Order: sequence, then structure tokens, then C-alpha cells
Amino acid sequence: MREHQRLVILRLLSEDSGYDLNESILHDGINAMGLDISRDGLRTQLAWLAEQGLITLSAIGNIQLAHLTSRGLDVATGRARVPGIKRPSPTN
Repeated sequence: MREHQRLVILRLLSEDSGYDLNESILHDGINAMGLDISRDGLRTQLAWLAEQGLITLSAIGNIQLAHLTSRGLDVATGRARVPGIKRPSPTN
């Protein structure tokens, strides 16, 4: 489940025009995809992705803002692989 959640976070970020989203929007997006996650669980996954160099995090008050890195974009699109993140399905 964590591997899938991490991929969805990266994909949501890759679909945003600025490659960044706040944790509230990410939380709603992950839950809308049926991958139920708590706010604490999301923050844990964001921290893990940041440690891997796939996103950067900044704070706006009490809310975290996640920004996709170029390496994170490569993983989201399947051009690179990272253990612990589900591999994207091929697109038609």
C-alpha cells in the first residue's frame, strides 16, 4: 500500500502545472483514489520521498508544501525506478 501511495503522490505532483501541492490537496487526492491515508501517514510518506530526493518540502504555517524534483518526475513517469515505490503501469 505504501508503495502505491508514494507513486500516487508523485503522479499528483507531476500533473500540477507548478509541480507542487500542499498536503491537504495531496491528502484529498490520495483518498479519492481509494488509498486511504491519515494526515500523519501522509506526512510520513512525504518525509520519506524527501529523503529519497524525489520531492522537497517547505512549510506554509502549519501546512507542508511538496515540490516535485526532476528525479521525482522521472520516477512518476516510469523513466527511473526507486525501491519502495510502485512502478507505474504502461500507458497506451
